[in-house]
Amino acid sequence: MISTLLSILFVYVFIMLGYMAKRIFKEDINTKTLTLMSVYFLQPFVTIWGFSTAKLHVEHVYVPLLYLAIILSLLIPAIMIGKLIFTNIKDRAIFSIAGFVGNTGNIGIPLGIAIFGEQSVIYTTLINIANVFVVYIIGVYIYSRGSFSIKDSLFNIIKIPIIPASLFAILINIYDVSISTEIQEFFKMGAYAGIVLQLFLLGTFLQGIRIKELHPKLFIGTMVQKFILLPLATAVILSLTNLPLFVQGVILMEMMVPLAVANINLASLYDCKPKDVTSLILLSTLLFIPFLFGLSYVIDHYYLV
Repeated sequence: MISTLLSILFVYVFIMLGYMAKRIFKEDINTKTLTLMSVYFLQPFVTIWGFSTAKLHVEHVYVPLLYLAIILSLLIPAIMIGKLIFTNIKDRAIFSIAGFVGNTGNIGIPLGIAIFGEQSVIYTTLINIANVFVVYIIGVYIYSRGSFSIKDSLFNIIKIPIIPASLFAILINIYDVSISTEIQEFFKMGAYAGIVLQLFLLGTFLQGIRIKELHPKLFIGTMVQKFILLPLATAVILSLTNLPLFVQGVILMEMMVPLAVANINLASLYDCKPKDVTSLILLSTLLFIPFLFGLSYVIDHYYLV
């Protein structure tokens, strides 16, 4: 358990390096440039390498579908609860979606490797692809309050390199195209570079934010939803399936990862309190550290038996 926790905590070292770099060099660190490098050049490597780690089977495809089903089944009650708790429409929008847009790629993939080993990459990659649809369809709709059409949301997904890269990787996997060891190492190198850059980028986003203006009700509501209600509901739903415990553990872990940086992008684009959203990401990232102990214990004793 200690070695697993140490491996997980080392993930946060890269976040801290990004935070320190932005704090020391300030505007010399251009977050937009880092974002473009990550999204358009390195994240496709993460996807292609993820799909090359194992042969796709029916149970693999079932995992992202189940992930989406859990998100959708819990999203509707969250929207209804948000209407009861918040009078401000922007606070309501943040509460309704932020907790469901988890950091399934930047933290989820390396966290899965640390806890479950590289055999988890095929599942975390598929879940991360499913999360892209959550972000760019459901997330866009809720943050923009309906000003952005589903058609345009789908078009935006197509424009992102991770989508064609995923289709390419899936075709290679399905048709069992042979990939040499050298090329596999090439994809792996690019994937690890993409993961590290995203963790570093998260640290740069977290530097300089202020949490004093964050509404306590929004903070408490979002954190309770993220770290208590969502994991408990997920565990109950998973217990009703026939999935192997190992796969259930991967899904549960991905549901508990902190809020994703993508929340900032959407909140900024649609003027939905981006500073508050950034504060929530910081706090969820910090709170996740003590939750790691409980998560590691649960996985070791119930999902890795």
